[in-house]
Amino acid sequence: MGRVAQRAMTAILQTHLPDDMRVARALPGIQPERGPWLRVDDAYAAQMARREALLAEQPADVLYLDPLARPAAEELLESVLDCLPALGFEMGEAQLICPDGRCVPMDRTAPLETLGRLCQNDFVLMEKRGDAHVLTGAVLCFPASWRLSEKAGRPLIDIHIPVEDYTDDLARRVQRLFDGIQVGRPLWRFNQLWYEDPELFQPRSQFEPRRVGAGSQDGSYYRTERQTLLRLPQSRAVVFAIHTYVLARADVPPLE
Repeated sequence: MGRVAQRAMTAILQTHLPDDMRVARALPGIQPERGPWLRVDDAYAAQMARREALLAEQPADVLYLDPLARPAAEELLESVLDCLPALGFEMGEAQLICPDGRCVPMDRTAPLETLGRLCQNDFVLMEKRGDAHVLTGAVLCFPASWRLSEKAGRPLIDIHIPVEDYTDDLARRVQRLFDGIQVGRPLWRFNQLWYEDPELFQPRSQFEPRRVGAGSQDGSYYRTERQTLLRLPQSRAVVFAIHTYVLARADVPPLE
């Protein structure tokens, strides 16, 4: 049996959702982030074990950094480090002790990989190049039916191909939204999907058909992403932070 290429043998699931992720909103569904933008939940240890395996064995599939985006990646790491003590991390000069007891080296030379080993979140860097925001860096261990290699270096409109609801009008609204994000005023949204497979690492080419059951209301597992948008003050990059929740159908609360 292959290692990371094979699906995780045991489903990695949360048992509950945050209260503010139970009400569906029309696209793009953006609202001010009033709580902490980084969180640790009941699936932290299991999700982090999956992330460690992916980062060790398939780095080319889950990491990307344009050399010109390194300052933004380093700035993002420092911003996240400032948040970690409040989440139960023990901070040291050479290493951090995570809430699950792992020791992670303080490696500022690999900012995105370090972030991927600390947080449940995936992180995507979007920087303004010309008139559009372009994906210039990411640690993406838990893609929900998209492939990082196909989106790296691409603008927003291309990243959302082939999302049917992503019309030209919506694309213009989202670009205006990105242009208007202010430092210190993060925004957030969430999506709602049903899958037959609870596996967190689900890359899919934009040229492949959607997997059977993916997105169907008949799926056995509810997958939702809390997606936070914030602007870094120095690089002015926009960060897209994605916290993935997967629940068994029996644990999903009534969704409004």
